[in-house]
Amino acid sequence: MIIKNILPLLFSSLIIACQSNSSQAFVPESNGNMNALTIVMSKSSWGKNLGKQVQTSLTEPYEGLPFDEPKYDLYHLDPSIFSGFARSGRNIVVFNKDTTEQGFKLIKNLWARPQIAAIITGEDDEVMSFYFEENKSLLMRSIDENERVEKIKRMSKSLNTDKELTERFGITLTFPDAYQTVKDTANFTWIEKKVVKGHLNIIAYTLPLDIDLGKIEERIPKIRDSIGELFVPGRVPGSYMITERAYLPYYYKTKVNSMDAILTKGTWEVQNDFMAGPYVNYIIKDTINKRNIVIEGFSFAPSESKRNYMFELNTIITTMKLVN
Repeated sequence: MIIKNILPLLFSSLIIACQSNSSQAFVPESNGNMNALTIVMSKSSWGKNLGKQVQTSLTEPYEGLPFDEPKYDLYHLDPSIFSGFARSGRNIVVFNKDTTEQGFKLIKNLWARPQIAAIITGEDDEVMSFYFEENKSLLMRSIDENERVEKIKRMSKSLNTDKELTERFGITLTFPDAYQTVKDTANFTWIEKKVVKGHLNIIAYTLPLDIDLGKIEERIPKIRDSIGELFVPGRVPGSYMITERAYLPYYYKTKVNSMDAILTKGTWEVQNDFMAGPYVNYIIKDTINKRNIVIEGFSFAPSESKRNYMFELNTIITTMKLVN
């Protein structure tokens, strides 16, 4: 079991370098696929220890998937070709070999908007490696938040306006109109989006505020299994969704809209059938209404990459707000 604290940070607080004047002037709109990252580094360094360190760190597995997929897709550019359109990527890390001004700077909207640009400067690869390692966590949190905001922006272009979640639970979520409600009953709503060879799903229900969550590694799987048996059937009679026990879930303490929450990332399967996939589950403590709100996203897409699917589901859940 892995339990960590991950507290959302104000995006502005992550920017440790003063923004240059160019970030205040007009800059073009940034571009790139979700979770893509441009690394600007000399070819010689890219093939040596510094490049290997950066690649290993930034392509670590995205948590909670049944098979390893990298957290980010990396695109390497030599500094000699880093100009013009190449500077409009949404997430850029530049390694500069220089002796005059060494260190780590994180700058917002330097060459495009929105954009996170990290400038790592050192007299040699060893110094740049030190600054990268020292600030790696900050860099990745900044990129993650930048991508989350971008994903919300993209989803907001064609929002779903159904009212089931509001009428049933008094909450709202930001998600595209490609999602459709497939089940809405007492204390349970299920929303689904068709994708290539499968579907993405969001389910919501509530639990009592005083429910025992003391041993979360035992209680959360049991709660999921009971809900799956009641509301999430498989393809054959007597089958239903349960928690995959072969893969240990990741557990975190976090916040959603300033409310304390427990985040679980793991793998589901179907009892008495051959179906499986990843899930992300939030148990959100709603003290105002004296309840826990559970929102879970899970995907089923055999033979397809699932990282961006789970990133989308996780992003949708983080938009949850209570309706006044």
